[in-house]
Amino acid sequence: MNDFLPPAIFLMGPTASGKTGVAVELVRRLPLDIISVDSVLVYRGMDIGTAKPGPDILAKAPHRLIDIRDPAEAYSAAEFRADALAAMAGISAQGRVPLLVGGTFLYFRALEQGLSDMPAAAPEIRARLEAEARREGLECLHARLAQVDPVAAARIHITDPQRILRALEVYEQTGEPMSVFHARGRNDALPYRLLKLALLPQVRAVLHDRIAKRFSTMLAAGLVEEVRRLYLRGDLAPELPAMRAVGYRQVWAHLAGEISYEELPERVIVATRQYARRQLTWLRAEANIEHYPADDDMVADRVVERIGDWLGSKK
Repeated sequence: MNDFLPPAIFLMGPTASGKTGVAVELVRRLPLDIISVDSVLVYRGMDIGTAKPGPDILAKAPHRLIDIRDPAEAYSAAEFRADALAAMAGISAQGRVPLLVGGTFLYFRALEQGLSDMPAAAPEIRARLEAEARREGLECLHARLAQVDPVAAARIHITDPQRILRALEVYEQTGEPMSVFHARGRNDALPYRLLKLALLPQVRAVLHDRIAKRFSTMLAAGLVEEVRRLYLRGDLAPELPAMRAVGYRQVWAHLAGEISYEELPERVIVATRQYARRQLTWLRAEANIEHYPADDDMVADRVVERIGDWLGSKK
């Protein structure tokens, strides 16, 4: 039955694995159009610290779903799924194939498997919880979550404000733990014939070196000045999802006088490595996914060949 569905491709990988470079080469050689799957690239004015593709790359390989939100706004997995499905439908209608590229695996999962039928956001409850977090500390709210939804609390890190507040918000709205909604299952599986590919570094030291070099390039390109513009706006706060992004939260802390400039590189590089480690753990556990060596100079050629064969098949 999948033979009759339109094709779509996922290209996943940890941060600094070279996804953008491979994706641009794929678009050059195959009838593919890129949709970004990244929870930070959606924000305008956050270009350097996100390694957002520059105008030269976007001219050759346009990316959908970047620069679609202000950093003061939240952007949920449900919103991403709706936006991505609309973009995919438009690409398919043109006789081309959606290529979804990124490292926000929650978004990939929401798109592929659908979402639990949870209630919409409740701004009044969220605002009150945010005020309590500022007053009492995030640890207190995590402890409260552990009392009402121990399953969710075990899965959510104590330093993750977005997910802690969302879990408490769902509980206060409905009287039911968020984990119960998840247990009920998801709806609306992805209506596409899907090929899932992942770029994985074979040598961890190579990825670490890429991470360090990329951050050095970001600093030289003006990352601190970019974050300073956001800091001086006056309507942003470190608790916002956009400002929690790796790199941005550390530079924000520097601008707030909490860490020195000399500490920045180590703080950001360590946090980025930890993030990459979590991404790799997720990818290695993901079902029905084909792995390709990110540090192979011929990886783009191999992926092009695989996709060409797959598009030519009916399996």
